Amino acid sequence: MASTDETGQAAPHASAPDTPPSPRPSPAQATESDARMPRWLPRAVVLALALIGVFQLGSWAFQQLLGLLINILIAFFLALAIEPAVSRMSARGMRRGLATFLVFLSLLIATIGFVTLLGSMLAEQLIKIVEDFPAYLDSVINWINTHFHIDLKRVDVQEDLLRSDWLRNYVQNGATGVLGVSAQVLGGLFRLLTITLFSFYFAADGPRLRRAVCSVLPPAKQAEVLRAWEIAVNKTGGYMYSRGLMALISAIAHYVLLEGLGVPYAPVLAIWVGLVSQFIPTVGTYLAGALPMLIAFTVDPMYALWVLLFVVIYQQFENYLLQPKLTARTVDVHPAVAFGSVIAGTALLGAVGALIAIPAVATFQAFLAAYVKRYDVTDDPRVHGRRGRNSGSDLVARVRRLRGQRLGERATAEPAEDSSPADDGKVEPSRRPTASGRT
Repeated sequence: MASTDETGQAAPHASAPDTPPSPRPSPAQATESDARMPRWLPRAVVLALALIGVFQLGSWAFQQLLGLLINILIAFFLALAIEPAVSRMSARGMRRGLATFLVFLSLLIATIGFVTLLGSMLAEQLIKIVEDFPAYLDSVINWINTHFHIDLKRVDVQEDLLRSDWLRNYVQNGATGVLGVSAQVLGGLFRLLTITLFSFYFAADGPRLRRAVCSVLPPAKQAEVLRAWEIAVNKTGGYMYSRGLMALISAIAHYVLLEGLGVPYAPVLAIWVGLVSQFIPTVGTYLAGALPMLIAFTVDPMYALWVLLFVVIYQQFENYLLQPKLTARTVDVHPAVAFGSVIAGTALLGAVGALIAIPAVATFQAFLAAYVKRYDVTDDPRVHGRRGRNSGSDLVARVRRLRGQRLGERATAEPAEDSSPADDGKVEPSRRPTASGRT
């Protein structure tokens, strides 16, 4: 009876807990809760769409401002190039803005003078070619009549030329392309004005710009930024100085040649060759030599050949003797690295990249050398690109040494002849002790 009572009491106690059991969800309610969208999903979608929109907007803005960014980059390198001259004039007590203005004024006067002389020379040569064109045409017609036994006349050639369709189309296309050329000229002038203004501000307010950059950096980073800025100024200024000096030497050498051959406008042509050959890397010398060759050809065809030979010989002299000595302290860049940097700069930024590639690489190389630790190289003939004289005999001696070691190991592994049972403890005569005790 007691057990029955206890069981009876335990059963109602277990069946009546303190909290009522939660009802189980029906299958329809479970399906609805599983199909409900997570709370984080709308926010994630909105955030992803916002990031895509910001990326598209930034890409569009970058494409629209790419021209301005390139102009600012050119202006910055131009300001670095004239920084040494401006700093010297400012150190002597002149205001920095006035010093920058004088440097730009001198560059402007030199550029205008050179362009004026070159333009007048080209205009006179073009007029001369137009005036002498009938004589050239007569000589060509006489040569054709003599060698091919035909009867051509200059009047017939001129009439056929004037009545040809390609000349009419060329004139029409040239007339319609005048507006495009005018727009390109105006765009180039506006771009030149933009570069000049930015480079003037960078050079005149250089200290203020450096203070503005350093004001947002900790002291340790400020020292590194100022050091990199100083390296960039030295390398860019040294590049411009070395190129200007080589341009002067090239102009003098070509002037002597052209004046000796009697080619007209020798000073202007020499300056053209000096500037183009030095400030257009890699192929500038050959591009610059085309104009003197053309002018020399109008005087005598053999003179053009002499000019071509001199250009090729002088290019080798400049590459192997003159340039390494002048750029050893200013822009110490390997020729292969310089060539590769010019190609990379041209692929990225066109002609602008070709001009600023070498000073940019020189700056990066100098800044990297300041932080990369270098070690002494071992004195090995292979480091100098050659093998030792006794490399063959050393190899033979090494093989013999290894062979001797193997034979010795085999001899020690086998039983010695002295301890064999056949000896019966006898001592060889050569090993008997002498009176002095020596064997």
